[in-house]
Amino acid sequence: MAHRETSPMYKSVSFGLNERVDDQLNTLFNSLIHLYPMDKNGPMSGNCDHQTNQMEQFLSQTFGFKNKPGEYIVQGVKFFELEHRLDTMNPDTVIYFPSNILHSFAMSVKEIMGWQRSYRVYADQNIQGLNTEFLQRALEGHSKDGGEAFCMKFVVRISTCPILMEFDAKVISRSLEEEWPNRVKLVSVTGIDFAGRKHDVCDILYYITNWREVFEVDPKSDLPFVYNGRDFYPRAKGPPGELHEDRVLHSLMRMVALRLKACDEEGVEVVVETGIGLGVFAGNHIGIDSKIRAFSAKASRKVLEQHGSTYKNIRAVVFALPIFNKSGSKHSVPDTYDDYVNEFEQAKYNGPIPVLIADQDMHRLTVAIARLGFKVSELNPADSHGVFGEYWQNRGPAVEEKLALTTVGLLVQHHLINPHVLNTDNYRLLIVDKELLVCPQTTIDDIEVGRICCSQH
Repeated sequence: MAHRETSPMYKSVSFGLNERVDDQLNTLFNSLIHLYPMDKNGPMSGNCDHQTNQMEQFLSQTFGFKNKPGEYIVQGVKFFELEHRLDTMNPDTVIYFPSNILHSFAMSVKEIMGWQRSYRVYADQNIQGLNTEFLQRALEGHSKDGGEAFCMKFVVRISTCPILMEFDAKVISRSLEEEWPNRVKLVSVTGIDFAGRKHDVCDILYYITNWREVFEVDPKSDLPFVYNGRDFYPRAKGPPGELHEDRVLHSLMRMVALRLKACDEEGVEVVVETGIGLGVFAGNHIGIDSKIRAFSAKASRKVLEQHGSTYKNIRAVVFALPIFNKSGSKHSVPDTYDDYVNEFEQAKYNGPIPVLIADQDMHRLTVAIARLGFKVSELNPADSHGVFGEYWQNRGPAVEEKLALTTVGLLVQHHLINPHVLNTDNYRLLIVDKELLVCPQTTIDDIEVGRICCSQH
């Protein structure tokens, strides 16, 4: 049964809390719904000039960070190097983020190296082509357009990753004696991309039935026409997109099942989820975004109902889904919060894992959960190029970049800083339950031969 919280703090709805749930989880949910509301119009709501400068300065002063002019990891993503690597520093050295304020976040070199060693990659064993050679190459940013990019949505990167500030951009004061940062895991995953970009062309080909009518087609390649070296343009008077709905739901369920299983393998007790691919990547410009949000909610519910009883460690799932308004008006944009609440309510969620859906900052929720003693994960909407933080030096254009500025993610999940990212001993292949998730009509082989190289068994 759903419980719609009436607290004046912010909107939230919980499911699955009853007399059978232990007191710890009831106390946890009660604490979370009374957190201070998210600052949605604060310094992290748009471009993040100050926060970007702050991170660049921190990396420069501490590790000798510098960009290499004219060199890029992928298009538009600046290459950089560190003069002082962690393994060359005194492990007892204490580092402060940032170093120019009184109440900063303190961490030791030894701690950071431990967080780096926690790095793991989990990939869906049922996806053909997801082997260690491919994963290593992809995590350097070298996944190829099309099939290889498509495969990245079935890859999860996870590590211990403390949060330096919430989305109010206020640095969290932390002393070395505090253990809560060691209980935070960051889960970096890729969503389905309907923005229409060359690297993710297979998302368009595989999930949209009428893509030829929706997008301009290049007569030479017989693929969507590429403008500015990257983007596909919808036809001026083209129809809205039509989805292969079974394919979309099937893939979303596999993605949810994989990342939850990875979290369970890592001992996570409370999973903090957020919308993956539900912003600019949801396909608003081709009229499919509302369906994508609904399918995402349905995938989460179905996986929790079908797989919830198999988890050894996961005890609760919290969806951080802030409700934003257009230009400060009273009219909210189409929001994921309502889509998830409607799905869990209308389907009468009956999974064994309690769920909280909250109009709240995911960092604030995650920090609060960790402070209460739970091992917690939070979700990072990553890019299919496989490079952590992607365009983080471009002044924080999206959630992934903002996470790079507000966590230690660059230190623990970026391949140019953490050597464990490219160590194949850290890669694991997981079996996603075929009986529950397989859908005979959704093999990628249905796409014309040669257009995609990543097949589902």
